[in-house]
Amino acid sequence: ITSDKIGENLPEGITGLHLHNLCENNSYDLERTLEVVEQKFGHLFGQIQWLNLGGGHLMTHKDYDTDHLVSLLKALKARYPHLEIILEPGSAFAWETGVLVSTVADIVENHGVKTAMLNVSFACHMPDCLEMPYKPRIRGAYQEPVAGKPTYRMGGNSCLSGDFMGDWSFNKPLQVGDRIIFEDMIHYTLVKSTLFNGVTHPSIGLWTLDGRFELYRRFGYEDYKSRMS
Repeated sequence: ITSDKIGENLPEGITGLHLHNLCENNSYDLERTLEVVEQKFGHLFGQIQWLNLGGGHLMTHKDYDTDHLVSLLKALKARYPHLEIILEPGSAFAWETGVLVSTVADIVENHGVKTAMLNVSFACHMPDCLEMPYKPRIRGAYQEPVAGKPTYRMGGNSCLSGDFMGDWSFNKPLQVGDRIIFEDMIHYTLVKSTLFNGVTHPSIGLWTLDGRFELYRRFGYEDYKSRMS
């Protein structure tokens, strides 16, 4: 809700304010956000008990300035000692903690566009890529097409016409059977996956530091059959 819709007093029963710092931002973005929040909503701080700064704080990134974050929060608490300050850095805990490993099942070409058909689905396994939308990183690939290099669109294995993304370039042509590894596919991916049209979930496992794979969960037809009953 915008500040002009609230007025000078909060509705009865409202004890706090909740905001978000968009997605995967740093402490300096939060600093600018807080300046605007205090400017537009500060007159209400005396009426609330808590202030939830929400998500969007990528504090596990190697370049995130945690000392700056701590100083911001301490200063905020000093200005409003009666407030309980809350953070929801959910994605920061799952960021860069897992990949989605797929295999090229076929390569087709139409009107000069080469599509690598995968055994995974953007719609079923990576819906956040289509909904946000954002283009995931592929290990060993160029994020944007590079002139003169083999370039492909990635096609998902569901029946949806929009189950594709692209394009990425590679140093050498892709072959059927090649692995395509999508980086950072745990947060907002695994939890939003679906069994649409019977497309199987990817198995869940752990690569150990000594190179072993430990399988945690494999999905099958019974998971699909019992999904809605």
